[in-house]
Amino acid sequence: MSMTIVGPEVEARMDWIAASDALAAGHALPRAEVADSFLYRGKDTLLTRSAWIDGLGLAVKAATIFPGNGAQGLGQVNGGVTLYDDRTGLLEAIIDFHLLTRWKTAADSLLAARRLARPEARRVLIIGAGKVAASMAAAYRAGFPGAQVTLWNRTRATAEDLAARIGAEVAGDLAQAVAAAEIIATTTMSTTPVLHGEWLRPGTHVDLIGAYRPDMREADDAVLRRARLFVDARATTIGHIGEIEDPLRRGVITPEDIVADFYDLPGGGFARRSEDEITVAKNGGGAHLDLMMARHILEVARG
Repeated sequence: MSMTIVGPEVEARMDWIAASDALAAGHALPRAEVADSFLYRGKDTLLTRSAWIDGLGLAVKAATIFPGNGAQGLGQVNGGVTLYDDRTGLLEAIIDFHLLTRWKTAADSLLAARRLARPEARRVLIIGAGKVAASMAAAYRAGFPGAQVTLWNRTRATAEDLAARIGAEVAGDLAQAVAAAEIIATTTMSTTPVLHGEWLRPGTHVDLIGAYRPDMREADDAVLRRARLFVDARATTIGHIGEIEDPLRRGVITPEDIVADFYDLPGGGFARRSEDEITVAKNGGGAHLDLMMARHILEVARG
């Protein structure tokens, strides 16, 4: 078996709907075995995620998250991805870390929104103005044709720069922007809530993307209390991510309040049930999602 190196040039042949469908299809396969390890040095993180899905293969993704890199003009998140053959364990592909992370992260939230947002939703608010925000704008526009994207960021100039590049509006008042939105994505590095439940109106869908550490929150307790709560993976959110673990530990929510994760997709459990309910999906990621997306990217690369 020849090993394939997949670089960012493959992105021109990628499609957001197909990518989110690949994640849905992966959850119809046998449940993944996953293992995560976290190493910390102050605010710096080394996250290693491994997964094995019978019939699909094995993947290892190592991510370094160094928040201080921005001040040096460097990316805050870097790493590497390796994909292994399911039958032999041989190295099958090395896939560009940023390509895979961008498509997996946004396709994850797009899949949730395609199941949980109202189909007619078109007013999208993205909180944050980094690379994830740009990817989410593209993903939402694919899943909700004609979507009108608004950005809000603590540093308005950053939002204005991204808005000019992707054709979006910039919000001044966050509370007003939240009240006007039908789909909201949080894509920040915040450790304290930026989204407040009292601002949400009935029927809104919220994708929580940014928080990845135990000490990070993007939404306050009221958001979780008002909503039906979904996660992409119970195994990689409960006990690991502050957005879920902090309110669980304090009794704000219980494990039973998590309605479903993506493994409930085949049975129809990951779905909106009424027009007026508020839905929240926590995008926690996971090596099994990286594996599903790595396999999809490799298939696209091989044509």
